[in-house]
Amino acid sequence: MPLNFWMVVCNAENFRITQERGFNLLGLKPQHRRKVQRIGNGDRILYYVTHKRKFTATVTATTSFFEDDTPIWENEGHADWPFRIEIKPEIILEETQYIDANLLAPRLDYVKRWTPENWYMAFQGNLHLLPKADFLLIEEEMKKLKFGKDYKPTPTLQPPSGNRKRKSGSRRHGGRGGGQRPGLAAPGTLAQAPTRPGATAAPGGPAQPPAGAQSPQCGPAQAPTPPSAPASPGTAPDG
Repeated sequence: MPLNFWMVVCNAENFRITQERGFNLLGLKPQHRRKVQRIGNGDRILYYVTHKRKFTATVTATTSFFEDDTPIWENEGHADWPFRIEIKPEIILEETQYIDANLLAPRLDYVKRWTPENWYMAFQGNLHLLPKADFLLIEEEMKKLKFGKDYKPTPTLQPPSGNRKRKSGSRRHGGRGGGQRPGLAAPGTLAQAPTRPGATAAPGGPAQPPAGAQSPQCGPAQAPTPPSAPASPGTAPDG
């Protein structure tokens, strides 16, 4: 499973050289050492051809980087390509199928820091670490062009569980049917005391005791009768 998704920026001539070699080797500039050290076996790589502003191919890294000064590609500026990574081809478009980046790049999260008309400024430099969603979006469009009507789109991933809609009857709504849980008063109302057997409740009021029963809230309170004091030792009882 790939750990990272990359985009390599090169000119048309160096892309042609890589293509003629069968997409078996990738060359990178020395100023990207820290990024290059992060590329590992299984990482995915997208080719973007500058000046033409085209997405052209995707490959997969099969090794980590190593250094080799054997001349293969033409220098871009004063930099050569001493860092090498072995690769294998994945989706290689025909020249007539190259994707115009002007149509697709403004939709990428990677270019959000720039205004839509200046998206290409995000692609300066030879090596870029892309968000996974951006890479898969571009590769999905490439597959549609490569395989035509025979291509079956990759199923979309399910959203994270935290984003899924709750079904009716969830605990959030108080059980099945969204009813009130027993023992809890509805918001903004006062809780009512339980009704005794035989009592009736007036609409909107407390429960009333049955006919003939004395309300515990009526009449003077009766003091409890204290227990008889025990007889003192040596005292004979009356009678």
